[in-house]
Amino acid sequence: MTALEQHLLDTIQDAFPLEERPYQVLADMLNGQGSAGDASREFTEQQVFDAVEGLRQSGIIRRIGGIYDSHKMGFISRLCAGKVADLEKFAVAASEIPAITHNYVRTHEYNVWFTVIAENEADVQKVVDALCSKTDLHDVHVLSVTKKFKINTVMRKGVVEKDEVRNPLPSVILNGRQVAKDPDPKALSDSDRVRIRIACTDIPHTLTPFKDWGVSIEELRNDIAGGFMRRFGAILRHQQAGFAYNAMVCFVSHVIASEAKQSNLTDNDAGAILAKNPHISHCYERPAFEGFPYTLYAMMHAQSAGELEQYIKDAVESIGNPEYAVLHSSRELKKTSFRFF
Repeated sequence: MTALEQHLLDTIQDAFPLEERPYQVLADMLNGQGSAGDASREFTEQQVFDAVEGLRQSGIIRRIGGIYDSHKMGFISRLCAGKVADLEKFAVAASEIPAITHNYVRTHEYNVWFTVIAENEADVQKVVDALCSKTDLHDVHVLSVTKKFKINTVMRKGVVEKDEVRNPLPSVILNGRQVAKDPDPKALSDSDRVRIRIACTDIPHTLTPFKDWGVSIEELRNDIAGGFMRRFGAILRHQQAGFAYNAMVCFVSHVIASEAKQSNLTDNDAGAILAKNPHISHCYERPAFEGFPYTLYAMMHAQSAGELEQYIKDAVESIGNPEYAVLHSSRELKKTSFRFF
């Protein structure tokens, strides 16, 4: 990957310019910052466009678009853990269900972990029941979030911005912004629904994508300002972008509480500390279940196995060395963006 491509990835994941000519804005930003490491060179709008297009065509960028808060849209999201022997049959069945957005094989007795987005708990259960009837999926646990500490899927190589993570309590850190915890769903108009449906797809491959998309830039800005959209940017295929090593690290929170007597930590502090870790993209509390006593979850990403091992070690030490389990992501069965409406 060239210095230009890496610089653009670091920029447009978090905030692709909501401007009429976004690639010109990116070129101006690059030139004002020293042209991505080469102060003697200035980039044109076309060169920046071509670089981003190359990243899209190579598959490093999955899509460029809006990432909306499902709760704000009137939906719920649940993480489901279960056991499957025939992974191929399960993968095919799950891929056919639009409500399932993420589906991973992880290194644990509960070997499949998938996310379901639906309008209510009954609809989530229908998805689980359908999978159980079509595959050998069994012993399924549907997990809600009891606390959110961090949601930030922006992956950067090198220096992380100091203000990328702010105080995660009692707010949720979304795209470096504080958003009030548990916001009420937005009352959506028909035009809102049309805009959101389009914004959850991929922008056109043109120099004026928003005009050609037929979406109001101002309304997209308002979606972000109101907390309805978490961010507008590039969603990566992390493995192809250089972050091929991933794990879900889960901690026993009551052990964290006991360790707190000596380390001055509390349960809440543990989640807050992990949220500040730049190598952690998601951090939640979820209920424990039979055979899985862990309640604090953190998704970690690295560029090598050794890096990941060190990141996990550092994270564990940072919250008082509680009991924990590492569930490596051994296979990605599905990863898509949910299409609202």
